[in-house]
Amino acid sequence: AELATSLGRDCGYRTLTTFGVAAGAAGGMAADNADAGAAWLDGDCAVYSRLGGPESTAQVHPRRFTEALVEAATTRGARLVAGRVEGLDIAGDRIRGVRIDGSVLPADAAVIAMGPWSDAASRWLPLPPVHGLKGFSITLAPGAPVPPQALFVAYVGDDGARASPEIFPRPDGEVYLCGLSDDQPLPEDPADVAVSAAASDVLAHAAGALSSALAGATRLSENACYRPVCADALPIMGAVPGVEGAFVATGHNCWGILNAPASGAAMAELIAEGRSNVVDLAPFSPARFREPLVVRN
Repeated sequence: AELATSLGRDCGYRTLTTFGVAAGAAGGMAADNADAGAAWLDGDCAVYSRLGGPESTAQVHPRRFTEALVEAATTRGARLVAGRVEGLDIAGDRIRGVRIDGSVLPADAAVIAMGPWSDAASRWLPLPPVHGLKGFSITLAPGAPVPPQALFVAYVGDDGARASPEIFPRPDGEVYLCGLSDDQPLPEDPADVAVSAAASDVLAHAAGALSSALAGATRLSENACYRPVCADALPIMGAVPGVEGAFVATGHNCWGILNAPASGAAMAELIAEGRSNVVDLAPFSPARFREPLVVRN
């Protein structure tokens, strides 16, 4: 809340209520959800828990939030350079720069923060393995206004398969749905990430089972992405052993947006002052893995 105010830009921040909901394509779960304060859930579903409210729960719009941070940083002197990173300029055991599109951008510090593609940097630095977990999502234009109520859904499809879709109405009136994943390998080029029509259909059908406002809603987008995960399911944040000026910040799984502000503040302190005070980074150090870290070709 404090950051949303201090940014002075629209990042889609607002408080909301969150419910646990049960629903199924075959029905049999009808309930009067008005008592829970979710009368718009007029489908064959049941609210079984209030998980959080405006006193404890809030959201941001990921794209707007990211753009707001970039705008705030550039107005304070940062420079955004768009290009393809080809490697690091390392002299001895110290960072000297970043190679971008055939040129070297001088630097005395570099942070590897490329999500699941951070693993590509293991060709240049001794990093723990980072893997990508693929997830699918869609964005809908509801047929009627949807209140600020996020849903974590236990859903049973026509074939009996169980899924856990998550539904997030946004301040701009759109509704975002996610919660399906598969084990397709991470492509080398992010442009090769492919959506799944089947996954989009499951999410759309689950939405329609919950509310007439979502049944048959126009699909504004169908999306796929990869979340970064590592062996012990904790983020990797800290100095890279053996290379002065090299840092890494990745592995946040599905909590990247939530933990981004604290992670950024902690890494900034670590780089500028030699230690982080806002967060104890010791549990997240890349040096925590038992096996010696080596550069992987």
